[in-house]
Amino acid sequence: MTRPRLSVSPDDALLHGNAESGVWDGRQFVRCSGHETPMICGIDPGQQGAIAWLSGEGYLIEVRDLPVTKSDGLIPAVLADWLRAPGRLPAHAFVERVAARPGAGVSGMFKFGRGYGQIEGVLAAVGIAATLVTPGKWKGTLRIPADKAASRARAAQLWPGLASAFARVRDDGRAEAALIGLYGANSMRSVP
Repeated sequence: MTRPRLSVSPDDALLHGNAESGVWDGRQFVRCSGHETPMICGIDPGQQGAIAWLSGEGYLIEVRDLPVTKSDGLIPAVLADWLRAPGRLPAHAFVERVAARPGAGVSGMFKFGRGYGQIEGVLAAVGIAATLVTPGKWKGTLRIPADKAASRARAAQLWPGLASAFARVRDDGRAEAALIGLYGANSMRSVP
């Protein structure tokens, strides 16, 4: 099966997996193993967060670092453009539900919360249903320890063709976005 290539610059931190895509009922579907499943996305919010697109079968299609600036945080318009791009409008999004961390600075937590709210706002504005999932829930279900290195190792194990996407310490957001998406794909398959 050939995979489509998007025309992007190599600087986009864009990675592709194996699947064909098309449009179904106005939303994206992915054809894997001869049948169609809705496309979903997983989002790990934060300054080093990421977004991953997966098939309903758990095939990783693409993962990108979230569009952020050091001074202003998330750039919502860019995220909205990515989600509305041809071939990338998911049927559902799974977003990590976050809470204040002990010892985190007030300014940093405010900025983080602002970005988190912007993600929810972009999803709502684009018309994508979202499910918030706690780290304990998705990591527990996938049997991944709390540390971020374990997330990177598990993502590299699950998607060996894209292991380089999770190689650096700072790639934990990519790994966690992909794993959140996998949790979502698994939970959607288990619903009758």
